[in-house]
Amino acid sequence: MPPRRRASHSLESVLTEAVALLDEHGEPGLNFRALAGRLGGGVGSVYWYVSSKDELLDRASDHVLAGVLADVRDVGGAGGADPVDDLRTIAVTLFDAIVERPWLGAYFMRNTLVQPNALRLFEKLGQQALRLDLTPRQRFHAVSAVVGFVVGTAADLGQDPPAEVLSGEVGRHEYLDAAVDQWRALDPVEFPYLHEIADEFAGHDDTDQFRAGLDLLLAGLRLQAGA
Repeated sequence: MPPRRRASHSLESVLTEAVALLDEHGEPGLNFRALAGRLGGGVGSVYWYVSSKDELLDRASDHVLAGVLADVRDVGGAGGADPVDDLRTIAVTLFDAIVERPWLGAYFMRNTLVQPNALRLFEKLGQQALRLDLTPRQRFHAVSAVVGFVVGTAADLGQDPPAEVLSGEVGRHEYLDAAVDQWRALDPVEFPYLHEIADEFAGHDDTDQFRAGLDLLLAGLRLQAGA
């Protein structure tokens, strides 16, 4: 076999273009042929850096998380005024990144062997929990709960809207109003909660709803830590 030739581009450029493809077309649009075409080389040049599409997806998500880490670099630590507030700041920053890139949530911390930034971000969250009067198990549960809520909620908001909304045939508010009208037509004895929240649902903001849920979660953590 002839000696293996090193690719002319870098891992940085491979991951940058992979992220661009994911942003434009989602996971189905990312393949080695399309990526090689953007890089101006052959498919073999991509295999120099990653062995499979799974590895490429994991590394691409970690590439994005480097920016999240940079944004929260100065959050927390000995100079932080409130560990729960610092935990919230990191959580909101991660949430915003996943909402902006819905594909990111599916690969967050999927394989930390090739995702050092995901591991550092998890550690960053955990270090805020270390500043609270909690047991190791309580800290583990707290950080896991925050990550699960952030990633799960952001991924849910990143789902494609119904076809009629996506096409522009129906506006978002019109679609929500139709759902609310359906709820109001239900038997109030059987569905008292839906009747109670119908007006709130009609005018709700997804980001405000996320932040309210996160605040409830962190309020419980604050009580647990006696903070």
